[in-house]
Amino acid sequence: MLIEIFCFNPFQENTFVLYDESGECVIVDPGCLSTQEEKVLSDFISANSLIPTKVLLTHSHIDHIFGLKYVVDKYKIPVVGHPHDAFFLAQAKDYALQFGITLSDNLPLIDESCLHGDIVSFGETKLQVIHVPGHSPGGVAFYSKENNCLVCGDILFHQSIGRSDLPGGNYEMLISGIKDRLLTLPPGVNVYPGHGPSTTIKFEKENNSFLI
Repeated sequence: MLIEIFCFNPFQENTFVLYDESGECVIVDPGCLSTQEEKVLSDFISANSLIPTKVLLTHSHIDHIFGLKYVVDKYKIPVVGHPHDAFFLAQAKDYALQFGITLSDNLPLIDESCLHGDIVSFGETKLQVIHVPGHSPGGVAFYSKENNCLVCGDILFHQSIGRSDLPGGNYEMLISGIKDRLLTLPPGVNVYPGHGPSTTIKFEKENNSFLI
């Protein structure tokens, strides 16, 4: 499996395209806000002859879903996310206004629920769903054991963790979830957060002051 990372919108959110030799791909957290950012994403997919099959949401905070309607309309693909974050999608248009951003349409809702332990597949790749609430009620990470990588949204960052003071946040749940469900993964697992640089499980266990 290969991973392409795009940094989109004023929040500098990481959007991911995961793809493999089958030519199929999934789009994780489409944060593209401008038409230019939409074009960057679609040009990459077209240039590599990829076939999008799903949109995966690590969570549904506004900066991670700006481009949701665009990719769903363009590629006619289902939205996969945890049901506990569904209310963010329903309120996205009003929430965006609080940041001075106007969304012309309501965003698509979740088509397929993913729960802790579920497997999401595309092409020859299988991703295990790991539910870690605390940053958001339905926050999940997508783990590929075969490819030694974890796409974790805003649960865990390089030497930091997701904020827990937003609606539905819970600091204790976030810390315990990270320790019990993420730091127990093999130390060499590459971690791809929703903002900032990638890291590894080993590095965060040894250097993340929130978790030591």
